[in-house]
Amino acid sequence: MKIMVCIKQVPHADARLDVNGAGTWIQEENIKFEINPYDQNALEAALQLKDKDASSEVVVVSIGPERVTQSLRTALGMGADRAVHVKDAAADGSDSLGNAKILAAVAKAESPDLVFAGFMSDDANLAATGPMLATLLGIPHTTTAVSFVQNGAITVERELEGGALEVVELNTPCLVTTQTGMNQVRYASLKGIMAAKKKPIDVKSVADLGLAGQVGAGAAKFKIEKLYTPPKGQGAEI
Repeated sequence: MKIMVCIKQVPHADARLDVNGAGTWIQEENIKFEINPYDQNALEAALQLKDKDASSEVVVVSIGPERVTQSLRTALGMGADRAVHVKDAAADGSDSLGNAKILAAVAKAESPDLVFAGFMSDDANLAATGPMLATLLGIPHTTTAVSFVQNGAITVERELEGGALEVVELNTPCLVTTQTGMNQVRYASLKGIMAAKKKPIDVKSVADLGLAGQVGAGAAKFKIEKLYTPPKGQGAEI
């Protein structure tokens, strides 16, 4: 079985967040980044399947600048087999649909049996990329998984509002987005970290994926117009 895991690098939970000078996003210089917590659970779910079947291959995919390499190496150190890094300024400013198009292009080249992604990212909180990716690939999907069993088909227990749970069954290929707390995420071992240095990271551009002009800020249908901190001691009108 080939398993593709989509991961995003987000600011570290302890990072101090300030609005950048343009008021369009946070100031990213001089802060630490980490793998999105929801995506860590997605990766762990994939690695647990690999633990049960050593013939399985886990491929991690991420979009972003050079610093994303660090998160990909962490994923490889945890046990993933190889990585794909879409590193291209032409992808900057992509909305959820643009990111889904990029991931779909990678997935079509990889032909995974199962795709894992986090339910949402800690920075944007949109929870849209996973379902969009599944739609572009034309495969069944489910979200907010809190447990799953792979026995031919994929049986997923998913979290609903109000504490209710729903059980769904999907045939592969399919996509599952994971909830935080779904599993206990492992640490990269020293042996794994050393091995990760030799594992391949395939760097792709937007043009390599046949998406020139189709993603990035120019193609985005959703963008942040303004980000600001309300004055202390006062409310803010929205």
